[in-house]
Amino acid sequence: MSVRNGGDLVVESLTALGASTVFGLPGQHALGAFDALRRSRLTYVGLRVENNAGFAADAFARVTGEPAPLLVSTGPGALMTLAALQESAAASAPVLAIGSQVPVAGLGGGRHGYLHELADQKASFRDIVKSVHTVRTASQIPSAIAAAWESASTVPYGPVWVEIPQNVLLAPVTVPPVTSLRAAPRPLEPRPELITEAAQLLSGARRPVILAGGGVVRSGAEVELRALAERLDAPVASTFGGKGAFPWEHPLSLRSWLEDRHTTDFLEDADVLLVVGSGLGELSSNYHTFRPRGRVIQIEADLGKLESNHPALGIHSDARLALAALCDLTAARSSEGAAAEAAAELLARVRDRIDGQDLALEQQVLAAVREALPEDSPSFWDMTILAYWAWSAWPGPMHSAQGAGGLGYGFPAALGAAAADPTKPVLAVSGDGGAMYSIAELATARQYALPVTWLIVDDGGYGILREYMTGAFGEATATELARPDFTALAESFGVPAVRTTPEALREDLAKALASPGPSVVVLPALLRMFAPTHVH
Repeated sequence: MSVRNGGDLVVESLTALGASTVFGLPGQHALGAFDALRRSRLTYVGLRVENNAGFAADAFARVTGEPAPLLVSTGPGALMTLAALQESAAASAPVLAIGSQVPVAGLGGGRHGYLHELADQKASFRDIVKSVHTVRTASQIPSAIAAAWESASTVPYGPVWVEIPQNVLLAPVTVPPVTSLRAAPRPLEPRPELITEAAQLLSGARRPVILAGGGVVRSGAEVELRALAERLDAPVASTFGGKGAFPWEHPLSLRSWLEDRHTTDFLEDADVLLVVGSGLGELSSNYHTFRPRGRVIQIEADLGKLESNHPALGIHSDARLALAALCDLTAARSSEGAAAEAAAELLARVRDRIDGQDLALEQQVLAAVREALPEDSPSFWDMTILAYWAWSAWPGPMHSAQGAGGLGYGFPAALGAAAADPTKPVLAVSGDGGAMYSIAELATARQYALPVTWLIVDDGGYGILREYMTGAFGEATATELARPDFTALAESFGVPAVRTTPEALREDLAKALASPGPSVVVLPALLRMFAPTHVH
């Protein structure tokens, strides 16, 4: 007969909070929680490496907007999630990571010799996640998980860490089953005097410009952003994390060419620049070459990013709430077509610069991927040259690991998105170097029949590092890689695979995306990046 234990309190708490899916990988200290999963209504998706399970949870959180539970074991299992949680922190993805711990008697730093023992496991997470929650008794589990859920889902979103000792997870409990839990995220509203001041600056601006970051997308503020841009007749550029925040083909769209000096100059020339949901970090500032000449208004939910790079009228707020308030107070203005004309001229200058660099192959490949992918299908991109092109040139929403910049994100993240909605195909894009980080997850894709098509661009090594090193030192070191026959390897997992060419890519990729279950498309190609403009 089944006896309820601490693990049951974990799954009951997650269920009561609205969780539907748990990602993870079992380990000895966490077996109490994993055993309880079979007595719950939760769907479990098990990956082969904890870091990849973290990436899958990250993607699930991004596409659903809800905290994604991640369940792992102590010590090595816990530590393997750190790179994924760093990405979730940088990208503000609400991942609720739950790890086991050594028995309660081993907490506190004593050297008792328990398996997986660390002197202070939670210290490894404290500088990465939003909050850390340690449980010592079974009765603490529901409240700790509810507090962690609330922390993760309160703007700015982010990952959290909960740890529960092995003996607490295994011990029988007399605590009644959890039937309801409340974890209400606190709204982050703007201060009214700051909105009034910002509205006055924008209403009186002669050349207002808006830079939309990932905070716009996370808060669901696309409607409010467009309304304000049209009210102000202000051009809008989107950061790489903010792709999809503003319509790509809108007359006021500057698109996302932030690694281009023409765009940097345009943003600098604004007499009032409204930055929404961006910290103006390295990528969004063209590697910190951006020097605004006018007033900057910055709306940012993450207090640590507010005015961290440039002086501004800083408004600590959720993007949607602040933009809605600005729409109500900002006076309508018209440039009589001058703003749209300036946007079009900027894009023409960017296009001329790209067209002068003999990059037809790269544009052909990206166009083929765009044409093959159904409009409502999400895409997840690893840190690879084609993804760096997509940051600037992809016309709609996309997800990448550009927050923390680690390799191996694309494929496991796509699996997480497919678990969230298995009715539509999902695209993953990797280079051959990044693909090797997550090749084991072909088994996961096959086991759960997840509809993910994995495009692997095989250039024989770490392509972007090859370019960086050759440019800086005249030759590259440690960038060339032996790699497997990816098509044969995929087929050994029972995953259909095809080797393609740039000319056949659109057709092969579209066919793979239209087929049920996982598939792999391998494109041998040596792609190049467009020339940087931040290096003089």
